[in-house]
Amino acid sequence: MSTGPKPPSGPVSAPGPASAPPPGPDRPVVPPSVPEVSPARHPATEPSRPDDRAAASEANPSAPDAPALPGRPPPSGPTAAPAYGDWTPAAPSDGEPADASPASRLGPLPPPLPSRVHVGTRPPTYDAEPTALPAADPDDLDAFVPDTVLDGARYGACTLRAVSVRGDSARYRGEPRRDALLTARFGSGERALVLVALATRTRTAPGAHLAAAEVCRWIAAAVGRSHERLAADIRAARRTDLKAGLHRLTDRVLGKLRAAATEQGLDPDDYAASMRCLLLSGDPECRTRVFFGVGPGGLFRLREREWQDIEPEVAEATGEPVLGFGSAPHETPDGDRLTMDLGIPTPPSPYEPAPGPPREPFRFRTSVARPGDVLLMCGTGFAEPLRGEPGLRAHLADRWSGPEPPGLTAYLADTQVRVKGYADDRTAVAVWEA
Repeated sequence: MSTGPKPPSGPVSAPGPASAPPPGPDRPVVPPSVPEVSPARHPATEPSRPDDRAAASEANPSAPDAPALPGRPPPSGPTAAPAYGDWTPAAPSDGEPADASPASRLGPLPPPLPSRVHVGTRPPTYDAEPTALPAADPDDLDAFVPDTVLDGARYGACTLRAVSVRGDSARYRGEPRRDALLTARFGSGERALVLVALATRTRTAPGAHLAAAEVCRWIAAAVGRSHERLAADIRAARRTDLKAGLHRLTDRVLGKLRAAATEQGLDPDDYAASMRCLLLSGDPECRTRVFFGVGPGGLFRLREREWQDIEPEVAEATGEPVLGFGSAPHETPDGDRLTMDLGIPTPPSPYEPAPGPPREPFRFRTSVARPGDVLLMCGTGFAEPLRGEPGLRAHLADRWSGPEPPGLTAYLADTQVRVKGYADDRTAVAVWEA
């Protein structure tokens, strides 16, 4: 052991009084030393506390993503939220001081800001998280519907995100989710065809939520059997053939649903569902997106941070009436000309069947996507607040206009931004174009 003082290795001196008493027989010699720095408290290696991250987020909510620090994995996109608490920065190399750069003294950056809980002037009445579970039948567990369904994929030039969430009202009352969601791929490679189908039961009769699930399965089976022809028509942009073929498939599925209701002894009007579908080609060179379905909902496009409502309107008759399609004949079978309508109601003929209930019109639209577009197909539970609340449109435009699509968890949070007065199920399918 050395008994004499060692000269310090640099100009650093220990803090304390300006002069120390001289060493004596009862006082050991203590060499000047640099104050200890605990590795656990070093600013370059200590992770930020949760309250520090929250304070940083509130202080600057619009700050852009900062460049990645040395040793930090790059985020997958503007909405990525890595677990910063589990990450430890890389140790400095030999000969490099721990505080070589100003950024290394700041510690880990806070995660990106989370999606908002609600928009509007007041929060919704119901709780933000599920409250009650639906009642389950031990002899019919196939009828069980989970609270949330989340899915995603990437094919061709597009990235798909799909979610279906039980509404606030159903969560509070312990009712099952009425909406159904199905995503399926048929074929492979450039000939692959991706189908996303969503359906909503139109009545609140007990067990009617099963109708939505059956519609999704049946339309998927019909599309899957014809996927090669449909994929070829989409790549060749045969709009007329696509519309006619998809119209026939839709009519068959809805007719099958009415027949199933009759077999179960149910009123077909109570066991009914609306349906909306999206077809995507696996060919990277094909940017034609095909929408078809029956019933209300929403079809939107986010282009250059502006929302466009591209929901196809119901076809209306134009031009002169056509004989045999609703127009009155010009003369009777005996040759008498019809010149006057007295407006007297005519009783239905006993020889003709009573007219059936009016059918929902078939909706169809093809859209050619541009790079950076976001195509959104949704049910009424998400379309109504999107149309009725400008704050929701502005918030989603900010969240979804980044260079990369959000991850699954971020997309789930975005679609659950709540608006007072809208408590139905939310089902939304979004496609980001590369």
